[in-house]
Amino acid sequence: MRGAELVARGTATLIEAEVPDAGRDARRLLAHVLKVPPGRLTLFLPEEVDPELEVIFNVMIQRRAERMPVSHLTGRRLFYGREFLVTPEVLDPRPETETLIEAALAEPFASVLDIGTGSGCILLTLLAERDRAVGVGTDISPAALNVAFWNRNALKLEGRADLRTGSWYAPLDKDDQFDLIVSNPPYIALHEMAHLSPEVRDHEPRLALTDEADGLQAYHAICAGVMRCLAPGGRLLVEIGPTQSAEVASLMTAAGLRGIAVIPDLDGRDRVVVATHPGQTG
Repeated sequence: MRGAELVARGTATLIEAEVPDAGRDARRLLAHVLKVPPGRLTLFLPEEVDPELEVIFNVMIQRRAERMPVSHLTGRRLFYGREFLVTPEVLDPRPETETLIEAALAEPFASVLDIGTGSGCILLTLLAERDRAVGVGTDISPAALNVAFWNRNALKLEGRADLRTGSWYAPLDKDDQFDLIVSNPPYIALHEMAHLSPEVRDHEPRLALTDEADGLQAYHAICAGVMRCLAPGGRLLVEIGPTQSAEVASLMTAAGLRGIAVIPDLDGRDRVVVATHPGQTG
């Protein structure tokens, strides 16, 4: 069967299963099976596909119809122009998180802490964009850190990214301070979990999605330790759910942070809260 026919059949299967962006996903999966860049797939669509590869593609389409994320099928996800390994042990990097990256890069920094680093996509992207910066990523999940280690090594950032197992600030040394702290913590409230898409609810790590409470527990923990670990004049940036900006800003104010601002994503939804340590640098 030709590639174009496979894409058409795969798209029809995904549409029947009510998968969003069915045509896009069918093309991405065929590109993965054929080992060609997605942007060049059109050149291969008129060609006959090896029967063994056709079987693999059909299996992937069926798995996608069962709402397994494309990134879990391909093992890869593009984030801020770089490809990251993704497994069921980590959150699938999302385009809206690039809002945090842009905000972090808007001002200089030499050291960064990423709390709950997961795949490492935030920490490693920031270090790749700032070639003299160093950073630490912490995560309570050893399985997630294994993915971050792989991504760190693939990007050749072993000398600048230190990955440590533990909860929040616990893995840090007592004198560790950073002029940038970032986090995309679990912020889905328990009552919201049932309304998530099957791709997220059924396939991503629950520990990274929800605090099993009101969705704000992570921000309490982050703000509780931030003044010790954030250098004077340094910045804290956290990703939030679109209805959480007021509560998170209030927690930051109570912690002693100043200059608090809310940054929307490309869809106009509140996405990042940023604040500054009021102390003087140097």
